[in-house]
This record gives sequence, C-alpha cells and structure tokens, in this order.
Amino acid sequence: MTASSLADIDLADPQTFLDQDLPALWRRLRAESPVHWNPPSGRNPGFWVVSRYADVHAVYKDNRRFTSERGNVLTTLLQGNDSASGKMLAVTDGHRHREIRNLMLKSFSPRALAPVVDRVRARTSRLISEAVERGEFDFATDVADHIPINTIGDLMDVPPADRPKLVDWNNQTLSRHSSQHSELEEFLARNEILLYFSALAQERRRNPGDDVISTLATGEVDGEPLSEDEIVFNCYSLILGADESSRMSSIGGILALARYDGQWRALKDATVSVDTAVEEVLRWTTPAMHFGRRAVVDAQIGDTPVAAGDIVTLWNSSANFDEAVFADSLRFDLARTPNKHVAFGYGPHFCLGAFLGRAHVGAVLHALREQVSGIEVLGEPRRLFSNFVHGYSSVPVRFR
Repeated sequence: MTASSLADIDLADPQTFLDQDLPALWRRLRAESPVHWNPPSGRNPGFWVVSRYADVHAVYKDNRRFTSERGNVLTTLLQGNDSASGKMLAVTDGHRHREIRNLMLKSFSPRALAPVVDRVRARTSRLISEAVERGEFDFATDVADHIPINTIGDLMDVPPADRPKLVDWNNQTLSRHSSQHSELEEFLARNEILLYFSALAQERRRNPGDDVISTLATGEVDGEPLSEDEIVFNCYSLILGADESSRMSSIGGILALARYDGQWRALKDATVSVDTAVEEVLRWTTPAMHFGRRAVVDAQIGDTPVAAGDIVTLWNSSANFDEAVFADSLRFDLARTPNKHVAFGYGPHFCLGAFLGRAHVGAVLHALREQVSGIEVLGEPRRLFSNFVHGYSSVPVRFR
C-alpha cells in the first residue's frame, strides 16, 4: 500500500514499515520531498526525513552542525535525549569520541581480526553443513542467530553459555516481533544487557585478558581510566551493532538469492566475486534503516532550512536505492560496482565493526557457494516490528 498523501505517513510508527510499499514511498520522497517534515503525532514531536543519498552523505560528514549526542535513532531522539549520551561511542562527539574510538580500533583492525575471521568461516561452514543435512530449518534462528553473536562473544570473551540470552535480549531491544510486544519489554531487555556487562566489566578490571572488554576496562583517555558507564555502554553498543546488522544482512541475503535465480547462479558459478556480492547484499538489505542527528545551529539541508534543535533522520534505506547514485537501483545485482552504499553509515561515526560485518556476510556466501545447490523458501518470512531495524525473525527454508 502507498499513502495518497505524504502528510499521512508517520515514520515513527513501526506499522508503517509493514503496511507501505517502501520502495515506492522512498522514491516518492526523493522526488517530491527530499527533506520532508514528519509532523508531530501523539506524544512524539515532528522531525525531518532526509531521503536523498547526497543529503544523507552531507549530514553524516557534518558533526559540527549536526550532533549525535542527544540520540542517534528515532526512539531516543523523540524522547529528547539518550541516557548513554557522552558515554557510548555512537552518541559521543568531538575529542572524547575520537580518543575512545582510537582505543577500540586496536581490537577491530583487519590484522587483529584475521584469526577471528578464520573462526567465523569455520563456524559458518559447519552451521551451513548441518543445515544441509537437516534439509528443512529456520535460517534466522538455526543459522544466522549463531554467527555474529559467537564472533563478538569471542572478541569480548563472553562465556558461550551466556550468548543465547544476549541474542534474545538484543532482539527485544531494537526491534519487536509484533505490535503485541511492549516498549516496557524493550526497556527491560536493555537493562538486562547493561547489568550483564557491568558485572563482566568489574571482573575484567580485576583480571584483564586480551578481549575488547578488558581493553575498555583498562584503557585510558587523557591519562584517566574510562568510567564504568563508558565501559558498559560501549559493550552494549558492540553487541547491538555487531549482532543485529550482520544477522539481518545474512537473512535478507538468503531471501534475495532464493528469489533471484540469475544472481544465485552467478554466485554459484563464481562469475561474481564474494567481495562484490557482500556489498550488494549489504546495500539490498540495509538493516539499519536510519540514523539520526539533532541540529546544533540553524542549517540548511539541500534547499530546506532546518532550525537549531530540530531532529534530523537520515534514511539509509532510501539513500541506498537513490537512482542518482545506483543505476537500476531496484535490481539485486551481485556484480554491482561501484557500490558506495551507506549501510554502515558514513563520516566520523562510520560503523566500527564494518570489517567484521562484511566478514560475516562473506562467510555465509562462501559456504553457500561451496555446499548448497539450491535454496527454497518454505513459508512466509516473519518481519520485525521496528522503525529502525529492517529484517526478519523467522525464515523457513530448505537447502539442497
């Protein structure tokens, strides 16, 4: 369904993303109202919706006029603030952002992650092999749920027995399975994650290891140790980002390969490289539909004036299909190049785990190429109920 008037659309409402013809909606916004005012609704204030690639890119780069420190997703921006502001990397700007990011980058460089990527490939290969033997299974819960959480779990030295409950809490925090799941459940799940990492961080301060939590727990900025809040919130951010985006990309990639036989054959016949295929899967799925900012001063986006204090949302799920940047943008094309998508954001807040996210999707594509001859979707996939994460919580399939 497509609304007759753009004024009838409320992008704060998760139901919008289930009811609307989203490609048509984004195309219309880019053409008719590229910097669009989403009016107030109920308790929610109004906000700007930025849909063109060039405008999204420009705001991502500009952390002087547009800040992340009052929230970087609609949920917290609409509430007026983020409790993690100035403590979590994603909602911290300026000098402290740079210093904490540099501290964490030591654990996320390609060289540091090389042995981790080897384990990702081995683990993924085993999961796909087991899936082929079973024949019928749920790709979301039986395969995708087990790949990124175990990788980030290894990096953070999270006990294997604790990882399934982190996936469950994570599912409830940024997305829901339906409108029946309450905001209270999301809040409680978020607190469970924070309490869990608070206990783990205290233990690592006493007994540090080579893991990311130990790096944060023993790290310093300007000669001072990080606060407990900074350690805990950045652990929370890592679990959230590394797990959610990788899972949703892999799940969406399976659905696309099952639907587009020509692209499946191109992957199987190695007429496209896995590296270029990864980028197209990331663009096509765009799990993080938006990120947000708040204008610090009066500014202009494109031809539209934006007032200081206004909420500005940057819609990756529109920018990644902008016809001005991506030729035949609604075509799933594993050979697409160049492919400068913004699935991981852009600018100073470019996703710290982007290399790892690419490794996860690449491992799935490698395993499919080597072990699977065909993919059949057996039932209706179940979409997440979210205004932030685009993806599926259940995808029943058969691998041959």
